Amino acid sequence: MVNIEDFIKRLEIILDYYSLNASSFADKIGVQRSSLSHLLSGRNKPSLDFILKILEVFPDVDLYWILNGKGTFPKNSEQLDKKEKSVDQVVKQNSPTPPNPENIPENLFSEIKIPNPIPALETKKIENQNSAKESNSDAIDKIVIFYKNGTFKSYVPD
Repeated sequence: MVNIEDFIKRLEIILDYYSLNASSFADKIGVQRSSLSHLLSGRNKPSLDFILKILEVFPDVDLYWILNGKGTFPKNSEQLDKKEKSVDQVVKQNSPTPPNPENIPENLFSEIKIPNPIPALETKKIENQNSAKESNSDAIDKIVIFYKNGTFKSYVPD
């Protein structure tokens, strides 16, 4: 559960960091000014929609920090650097080797000689499909479909 008093303090830290007053902050994230006023006064609790709007507009705000004070604000640049370096390493490892000049075709329609072609993925044939139907251990109990408008339908097989 979010401690409202601590949340208000963290919200005020964000306002100070970006040099915004409550009205301009509310306008920037797209909420009514009265909603922010009620939040800052402790009258109302923040909704998930409110939190997501803050995270969308201010990417330096960490979700865990704003909710429960764990983490840092603004997001630690060292962590971002580590993530970028690890992504760069993965890209370098997975990038193909530069083409050998001998393998470069003369024109667009000539064939390319590939020295070590990548083997095709093997597909596995599913066997004993009837055995799953016979044993109830893998039987479907219920299917629930959630719609974007907030409704859902539940189906129970016979």
